[in-house]
Amino acid sequence: MKARVKKRDDYLSWDEYFMGVALMSAHRSKDPSTQVGACIVNRKKKIVGVGYNGFPVGCSDDDLPWDREGDFLETKYPYVCHAELNAVLNSITADLDGCTIYVALFPCNECAKVIVQSGIKEVVFLSDKYAGTDAVRASKIMFDQSGITCRRLVPHRARIVVDFSVEDPGELT
Repeated sequence: MKARVKKRDDYLSWDEYFMGVALMSAHRSKDPSTQVGACIVNRKKKIVGVGYNGFPVGCSDDDLPWDREGDFLETKYPYVCHAELNAVLNSITADLDGCTIYVALFPCNECAKVIVQSGIKEVVFLSDKYAGTDAVRASKIMFDQSGITCRRLVPHRARIVVDFSVEDPGELT
């Protein structure tokens, strides 16, 4: 009797897949210092929104400042829309109730407000490097009070390589 071919065992978990989409989205950001992406997933494991940090539609990436320091209006901060906000605004449905958002960086307080108001119920993140800041502490208070679950993703792999030079996409290595 011929031995059966077994399925691959090194495929991406759902968490790695959706975080990978968020990280890939971050590559669209033109911000020279911080690139963040977000991916919103519904209960059926379908992607319903994706976003990355950047200026609002119609605002010039060339004319507005990308600086991190200086007079407030001469920095990027009053102009940049964060990835989480863009993912909610770009969603293909107005009903995000019960969804999960995947984002590389723990959300700031402004994004936390949007996440709470949208009905998202879980935040999956990679980094909490600003944990001690008031903005993130406020986020955690709002998430806790509104019953939103937050968890750090500990991936099983350090990297995923996307290779556009593959001639036969059916034979990925």
